[in-house]
Amino acid sequence: MTPLASKPGLDVMKQVNRQFVTGVTVVTAMDGETPRGLAVNAFSSISLDPATVMVCVQRTSSTHDCLFRAGHLAINILSTDQLDVVATFASKADDKFSEVEWEPGPFGSPLIARSSAQMEVEIRERLQASTHTVFICRVVHAVVAENPPMVYSAGKFFDGGALAPLG
Repeated sequence: MTPLASKPGLDVMKQVNRQFVTGVTVVTAMDGETPRGLAVNAFSSISLDPATVMVCVQRTSSTHDCLFRAGHLAINILSTDQLDVVATFASKADDKFSEVEWEPGPFGSPLIARSSAQMEVEIRERLQASTHTVFICRVVHAVVAENPPMVYSAGKFFDGGALAPLG
């Protein structure tokens, strides 16, 4: 007989998620002539060939509908000198781009200056998963800089380039 498992509560799930180290990204797209974006840590590579990635965005986000309508979006992997950028894009500010240096990528999506890496992607699938939309995307442009990446764990930001190797 299989023992019955209890469903973990919200507090336990928050504790579990705090144990996971993740990168810090800002996902951006154009809403007509207006750039939009938000901080996202639910990003992952799916495949290298063809280059495919995914991002998950909460449907109640003010940026969600713009992303859902878009054909392309950008994923900016933030660097250690972008605490100002993550604070801006994690906020509810109306114009998150007024204090941020950016340029349009080849397909028009906002690429944020000083990022550790940038990619522009074509949205291929939009999957509904509970409270979020999972965007499955094909990478159509990518650039890597020398800036070390910012990482996030247990509510704090760290220098991803200064991690100590094990063994």
